[in-house]
Amino acid sequence: MLDKVQRLERLAPRLARVLGASQEDELVAVRAASLCKSDLATKMVVELTSLQGKMGRHYAEKWGESPAVAQAIEEHYLPAYAGGQLPASIAGVLVGLADRLDTLVGLFAVGIRPSGAADPWGLRRIALGLIQILQVKQISLSLTEVVGLVAENLPVAVSPDAKREVIEFIQKRQRGLLLEQGLRFDAIDAVMAARGDNPFLAYQTIQELTPWVQGNEWPGLLASYARCVRITRNLTERYPIDITRLAEPATLALYQAYLDACQIMSAEQSIASLIQSLKTLKPYIDRFFEDILVMSEDLTLREARLGLLQGISGLASGLIDLSLLEGF
Repeated sequence: MLDKVQRLERLAPRLARVLGASQEDELVAVRAASLCKSDLATKMVVELTSLQGKMGRHYAEKWGESPAVAQAIEEHYLPAYAGGQLPASIAGVLVGLADRLDTLVGLFAVGIRPSGAADPWGLRRIALGLIQILQVKQISLSLTEVVGLVAENLPVAVSPDAKREVIEFIQKRQRGLLLEQGLRFDAIDAVMAARGDNPFLAYQTIQELTPWVQGNEWPGLLASYARCVRITRNLTERYPIDITRLAEPATLALYQAYLDACQIMSAEQSIASLIQSLKTLKPYIDRFFEDILVMSEDLTLREARLGLLQGISGLASGLIDLSLLEGF
């Protein structure tokens, strides 16, 4: 436990800086981290494990620690179960995230993973608690970044495979949680393919996407975009958009609509912006495929047209993989 809390003392301030927490919250988190496992050394918590954290808070208060430190000690165990109460303080969140990440990365590093229904270390519960904190508290966090921070803080080597497996394990727990919340499986997969490294950002994007994919206008928008993707997705080369080769009215009109869509997406990379871009493009995409033979025998002309379609296909990059949605 001493080794554990010393790691948490080092990790908590690093997480605080990643999350942009105040210096006051950082100091509270570091002090709470140094004391958060002290109650596990008592016979009371050994006998009554449900009191872990609660007894830690009482001991801290009796010892004369600040109310903020005592609160963070109790809160770092929250949520105790799926859908349970979450930590209210920033310090409680910081210590709770540090504790869960340290456990997950450390155990995966030494080869301990859940097997089938067996999960004696409670890693699934730990990962779900992590996801719930990030989603509900609206904390934007890169799993790749924080797993790397935790790995640097451990006394054992963490292989690239172990880091990847930790991230995938957390992502699978989030996918299961989102399915339990009644969200569409294809919307979940499409967003997580692009934004799965940031659980809150993925959750936020899926919530934003859901009403759109249920609307009457969506199938037509997706079908138009899909035509651009299907004809270009197997290409190994990226072609430039050569405006000097785009002479036909339908092609020039699509090019201008593409520029408009790029401007919309550059202002804000969101589902709302993407939908607006697809609405802008749809009539021009439809006209383009009606009037233009993309695979022209003229190689330079063909590459210019493909380059334009590649540009349109890339509008959703980093936001969502629309090819994973039903109806694509």
